[in-house]
Formats: sequence, C-alpha cells, structure tokens
Amino acid sequence: MDKRVGIYIHIPFCASKCAYCNFYSLIGSDKLMTPYCDAVISHIEEYSSQLDGVLIDTVYFGGGTPGHFGTGRLVSILNALKKNGHVLLDSEVTVEINPGGITKEELVKLRRAGFNRLSIGVQCANDGMLKNLGRTHTFADAEETVSFARQAGFENISVDIIYGLPSQDKDSWAETIAKTASLKAEHISCYGLKIEEGTQLYVFKDSPFLPDDDVQADMYLYAVEMLARFGYRQYEISNFSRRGYESKHNLKYWLGEEYIGFGAAAHSYIGKCRYSFIEDVEKYIERVSQGQVVVEYSEKMSDFENAGEYLMFRLRTTHGISEEEYYDIYRLKMDYVLELLRKYEEEGWALFKDGRWRFTPTGFMLSNSLIGELLDAQTRQRTQISKPWQTESAEEDSQMTLFNKRPLTQGLFGGRRLVGSQEPT
Repeated sequence: MDKRVGIYIHIPFCASKCAYCNFYSLIGSDKLMTPYCDAVISHIEEYSSQLDGVLIDTVYFGGGTPGHFGTGRLVSILNALKKNGHVLLDSEVTVEINPGGITKEELVKLRRAGFNRLSIGVQCANDGMLKNLGRTHTFADAEETVSFARQAGFENISVDIIYGLPSQDKDSWAETIAKTASLKAEHISCYGLKIEEGTQLYVFKDSPFLPDDDVQADMYLYAVEMLARFGYRQYEISNFSRRGYESKHNLKYWLGEEYIGFGAAAHSYIGKCRYSFIEDVEKYIERVSQGQVVVEYSEKMSDFENAGEYLMFRLRTTHGISEEEYYDIYRLKMDYVLELLRKYEEEGWALFKDGRWRFTPTGFMLSNSLIGELLDAQTRQRTQISKPWQTESAEEDSQMTLFNKRPLTQGLFGGRRLVGSQEPT
C-alpha cells in the first residue's frame, strides 16, 4: 500500500464575509454546522472502501473559516478519517484559522487530536486596511494567536498576507513584510489582490486607489527579496518557507498528485479524473443523508491534458520542469516548449539549472501569459508529430516530487503500523 493521497475538507462557514472573498462560504448559517458535520462524516464513511487502498499523508481543512466551525466538529471529522482511512502518524494536518477567532484552549484540543499545522489569515499589518477588508481582527490579535499556538504545541505555522490592497503603498507593504516576519512563522503565503466580480471590493475595479501594475510588481519583487533575507525560501509563485516547511498538501496540487475532497464545493483528483461536489450546503446535507449523488462536475483527464497540467502547475514552483521527466511520464517531446523557454531565458524570465527549467521572480509575475504561450507550443508540437499520441504513462513512482523520501516503516493513527514501504531510489 504505497499509493498516497491528500484529503481536503471544505468548511464553508464564516462569522463575516471578507470584502475580497470569492470562495463559496456562508454567513449567518451556523445552525447548519452540526448537520453539515454529520453529513461530511457520513460521506467519509461511504468512501471507506476507496480510502482503504491508500495512505493519507496530508489533510487540509479549508474554507470558509474552519476555526469558526468549532473545535469539536473539526476533531470529529479528523477522527472519522482516522477510523475509515490509513492516516499516517506523520501526516501533515492543516486547519485554517483567523487571528482572534480561536482560544488557546481550543488550540490545545486541536493539537492533541492530531492537527499539527495552522494557516492563519493575517492578510495585513495595518489595522485600518484590515477593517476596510472586512476583517474583524487586528495585528495584535495575530501576534496573540501565534503565541497561543506556540503554547499549544504547534511547531508548523503559516500566515497569509496580501499586496495590492486599496490605498496600500510600498511603505505600508514593507511594514507588513517586516511585522509578518517578526511572527517567526515557518511559512508565509503572499498573494496579490484579485478584484473578483460579486465581491465588495469590485467597486474598486480600475480605481486609482488601487496600486497600479508597476507598483504591484515592485511589491512582489520586494517581498521575494526581503522574505529571502528573513530566511524564507520561495518554492512557489506565492509561497515561501523555512527549509523543510513547504506545504506538503498544496504541493500535491502543483505536482499533479492525487487528492480527495469532502464537503460542499470540494474538488478531487483521483484516478486521472477530476470531479467536484455541489456548491450548496443544504443540498449537500440532504443528498448525503439520502444516499444520492452529490457530484456536480466530473471530467476524465486525457494524457495530453495531464501533460498540459504538468507544465501549468509545475512551472508555478521553483522545482520547475524537466525534459527527461516530461518524456518519462508522457512519452512526448517538448522541443517547441524548450524553444520558448530559451527565449524566456534571454529575457530574464526563465532559468535552466541542474537539468530543470523554472521561472525567475520576474517570470513568475508574467507566468499566466508565459504558461499560455507554452501550452500553445505544446499543442502545436502534438499536431505535428507523425505517430499517434501515446496513452501509456510511466509508473507513478517515476514522478519526482520535493518530498519523495518515504520511511521504510509507517505509523498510523490507532496504533496500526505498516512495514515494508519502499524508499525510492
């Protein structure tokens, strides 16, 4: 049993709606939290036969605001996973929380239950900007929450921050970087603000109060430089960590590995199939309780589509892509892609090192358009090859990851152990 998957649990409940949020979440629906918890647990139990054949090495509770869901409910869902699946003792188990939204006692309960990683939505060090974003905490709350987490025994903490906010300038962004670094978290996610239709901040679209593209580019490059000085290594477009503290769960998305989601609006990728559940809490509860289908969308991925995702997702990381690895997995050459990458290298957007191509920080800023061009080049090459598309892919263990070392003996929750898992050569 060497196949590993991640588990994602979507908790779509919030105490309030942030002005920039475009994720599926609910406010004022706390009465649904208990029946939703029961439905997620029932859904996990229904999947027990599928979970029995895999090892679970990451679990991620996202939202919404999982911290608002209640410690007891979070622990109940994690316990259901332990009961119905093979959750490794050293599995990375993450839960998202907001500063000031959880007590030290609750953090202690989470840590004792097996949660070992926190993702804290700090977003900004300026209390006025936080208020304008609809955030109910202050930066002092963030400092206190990190302190409580350390006292509770958490040794792996991530914080989120955002640049490009209305009225944010370079000085206020520099202050956010410095204050965030002072929290001494193991991981920092640094996102550029996206103005999405349907959010409260949409009124600022094309507004002079938003930093322009040049200013946002300067903010991003400043973050890359300063976080490196503070000891945070960039390993993905928006993610930085101290060595060994990369988000193992999120790396599954970027490295094309498999994961299973539970909950309304949750997505999964398993057996070369992508599918998602209905984006409606009440319908999700009803259908799970009645044993009805909750899948809203599904798609069987072709080998060529997976090859495209290899380029699209792995070029988000500093691990990048390899011509040899690409051919081993998909049996396809990438001559046209390499031709473009060499041009990007001349522009300072890409870098070739140790047999792998990756984007530079400047290239990361342009990655959406650059990856689009690379995918077009991939399609052109496919249409011009003389032999049919190869459908057989390499064995899964030929895929390289940043976390490819596996101990020979695995421990599971519940005292169970598995012996004989092979470490790749």
